[in-house]
Amino acid sequence: MTHSLRTDMHTSYLDRRGTWRDTAGRYALLPLRLFLGVTFVYAGLDKLTDSAFMRAAGPGSLGDTMRAVRGSSAVPALVDLALKNPVGFGYAIAFGELAVGIGVLLGLLGRLAALGGALISLSLWLTVSWATTPYYYGNDLAYLMAWIPLVLAGTPVFSLDAVLPRRRRRRGFGNYR
Repeated sequence: MTHSLRTDMHTSYLDRRGTWRDTAGRYALLPLRLFLGVTFVYAGLDKLTDSAFMRAAGPGSLGDTMRAVRGSSAVPALVDLALKNPVGFGYAIAFGELAVGIGVLLGLLGRLAALGGALISLSLWLTVSWATTPYYYGNDLAYLMAWIPLVLAGTPVFSLDAVLPRRRRRRGFGNYR
């Protein structure tokens, strides 16, 4: 008679819910999401409260910044577009950053918010920080790369995106059988 050691008798909490690696993988994007969300909310509020930034000309203004980077920009047409109405463009960027940050923090339309953040970062990289050398000193490219995992994965944990479909199913919406 052979005796074998049974390993299936004792299961820990993590064994029942998945492995530690599964749990860590589920929450892996949460720190990135919090960082990007808080940063973009802060950036939007910072622009809205900086009277110098929201001007067409003068020290610290968006207009002067755009004129200074026009010659080194990868896409001068984007800079020209901003220069048509620097104040309006400044408000668009600030409110866009706020919307992206709030959307990602709440997990409301998370993929769309992350795509917005990626597009803002891409436009800033192609205009303002394009000439930064070496390239890794420019933060806009790093932000662009940081948004990509959230564009792909969305905001599946601690989010309105995860809660709202469950509520609709409980109420009977979306059940087409």
